[in-house]
Amino acid sequence: MINRLTDSLDFHGQALQLRAERQRLIASNIANADTPGYQARDFDFATALRNATQANGSARGAAGSSTSALAGTLGSDIAAGLMRRGADGRPAPALQYALPSQTSADSNTVDMDRERASFVDNSVNFEATLRFVNGSVRTLLDAMKSANQG
Repeated sequence: MINRLTDSLDFHGQALQLRAERQRLIASNIANADTPGYQARDFDFATALRNATQANGSARGAAGSSTSALAGTLGSDIAAGLMRRGADGRPAPALQYALPSQTSADSNTVDMDRERASFVDNSVNFEATLRFVNGSVRTLLDAMKSANQG
């Protein structure tokens, strides 16, 4: 029972960490919309989460893993844009260049419509995951209360 709860919270913690990093990348793309030659970057969230959770499962058997370990290595690995392994052995998502929807005279590949839509979509998913985690913790706390506590 506790292992299932821990696994669920680890999964959602990793999802939150990846969503926060993706939000940072999208915001960076939007901020550089007028920068000549800027190449918009992003990563495939589903693949990154799958890789993080698979690595989490294999690392748990050896040394036990935590979301804080992901937080410590994820940002620097993503910022570097490389598929590397962090100190905990977990792969970090590889950054990809966005394909421009139309050519630009200054070679900037930021598509503001796509970036705004991605920003909103990522924000909604971040909020949904956060609400799920809060609900799970609240349910767990309620279950631990005795009948006379209220």
